[in-house]
Amino acid sequence: MNNEKFLTDINIYKTNNGGVTSPISANNLVSKVNSLTHSNCNNFLTNPKNKSYSTEKGKTLDYKTVLDEVIKLYPIDNIYKFYSDLYSIILQNIDSGFCAIGLYKEKSNCINLRLQDKLGNFYTTKVFMKDADNPIIEVFKTQQLMFKDDVSFLKIAYFKNNPIAILPLISVNKCIGVLIIADNYARQNVQLYTLLANYVALISHNNELIETSDKFVNTDNLTLLYNHRCFQELLADEISRAKTSKQNLSVIMLDICNITKINRDMGHAKGDEVIKLVAGNIRKNVREGDIAARYGGDELAIILPNTNVEQAKYVAEYLTYALSCFYIDDVGPVKVSVGISSYPQCADDKEKLLILAEQAMYISKARGYKDGMSAIISSADFNFWDDVALKSYAEVLGKRHAQLGVNFEDELLAKFNLDHAEIPSNRIFEIASSLASAIDAKDPYTKDHSTCVSRYSEALARAINLPEDEIERIRLGALLHDVGKIGIPERVLQKEGPLSDEEWIIMKQHPTIGAEKVLMPNASLRDLIPIVKYHHERIDGKGYPEGLSNGNIPLAAKIVAIADTYHALTSDRPYRKGMNIEKAVSILEEGAGTQWDADLVRTFISIAPSLGL
Repeated sequence: MNNEKFLTDINIYKTNNGGVTSPISANNLVSKVNSLTHSNCNNFLTNPKNKSYSTEKGKTLDYKTVLDEVIKLYPIDNIYKFYSDLYSIILQNIDSGFCAIGLYKEKSNCINLRLQDKLGNFYTTKVFMKDADNPIIEVFKTQQLMFKDDVSFLKIAYFKNNPIAILPLISVNKCIGVLIIADNYARQNVQLYTLLANYVALISHNNELIETSDKFVNTDNLTLLYNHRCFQELLADEISRAKTSKQNLSVIMLDICNITKINRDMGHAKGDEVIKLVAGNIRKNVREGDIAARYGGDELAIILPNTNVEQAKYVAEYLTYALSCFYIDDVGPVKVSVGISSYPQCADDKEKLLILAEQAMYISKARGYKDGMSAIISSADFNFWDDVALKSYAEVLGKRHAQLGVNFEDELLAKFNLDHAEIPSNRIFEIASSLASAIDAKDPYTKDHSTCVSRYSEALARAINLPEDEIERIRLGALLHDVGKIGIPERVLQKEGPLSDEEWIIMKQHPTIGAEKVLMPNASLRDLIPIVKYHHERIDGKGYPEGLSNGNIPLAAKIVAIADTYHALTSDRPYRKGMNIEKAVSILEEGAGTQWDADLVRTFISIAPSLGL
């Protein structure tokens, strides 16, 4: 529903002074209904003819009793329960074959009719507005009640010749539907039924306005889709429902391509135009029951209940085809990247489901377009550890890590060790690089740090003529030297400025975490434990985690310690610019013999100028 429609609905509650009130409150509604019921009940009570009548079964109907029972239904927690309870009151107190409520739905231009008979059976049907000869449509349009002795227009074989009353549901001069009651004495009870119709209309209209106002609060102003907060709540509800009913559920994530460039080159108005066009087409083309939302600046997301991966791909293909038919002036055809993840096939947790959908979307972006169509990627389609997938995962993790916590990283390690219980020797560096890239993504300021430290360590190992197999071990250990930072909170990793004493205690745990939590479970990587665990030890014994001194520190760990420090000094950090080579070298010279091995420092200084080549 758009903003204009919302404001139109709210305007029906304008006060005499031109202001706008909110949907009727509980107290106001009860007062309104009581004012109606008292005036009409008094009329019934003072006019003996209208007070009661005898049914065919000899049962006396008391109007006031019926009205009192109806009033007790307020407040309304669930509108459908209200309708069901109302049906029960009517069917129990009146010799009625059935009753029904039909509400007008603007989007489908029809009246949705829900009927219950005296046995408790429910029937639903749609009556379209184009069916002008249908008595329901006639009553709705004329807002005048009608009596019928033939109900064949309902097209329900079970009901035939039942005298009925069809009453318009009118609230604040607006007809919102109809009330139908089958009753042999319908004409005698028209005042009672009119009062019930007024009450039902008031309740239904108020419920509609509350739903509309709630939707407006949960709606993104630009796209008129649900906003991010509401999307998260709805996804949690749908996953819970899918678990209970043992059904599938899928999430489609779409990224509108080149919005940043469009905003920069043509202004934000043009970018907003593109976003609105895409959102509008999604609104028109998603299935009934699907939930579309604006997930981020240029990212849209769709929840597809009771939908598996293959069905979600079909929906995504249809949407991307519809979008590809649009051409925007000065921009060209609309292009989106599309990722899909499904419950329970891909994940059974909300956060993991969203992360995998985003990862698939980034892979789609990397693969680009074929024949003008987007690459539609499901998280079930790719190898999690290949280069493109890991780079995409790193982007998601880097962007959203603060929301995820340590548990997801624990699962990442569990997946790594499960998928790579035995690593072929020819792939060990490639796989370790993937793991290092995922960990480096946690701290965007140390991006590529592990790769550079590995390169510097290899250069120093070659400069002192170590055997080739030891050089390879050092290169690999350096690549994973900071892998233990997977267990360090980002508030510590990304803090601008010096760490507090408590934060240093946390930070100094990362060599042990890397050795024991990451490397120890994997037999192929255990040979790297001394490098990872001891690369922060010092020659003078003041390092961590065990305070080893010169002779007890492995040579490989000494090499990585120098390479690690040099790259940290020459890299940009959030709180300072990277140092030049001369400054970094002078710091290494000052610490030679106390913090770092003096001979290794001299050798490293000699090769430092060539490391940037």
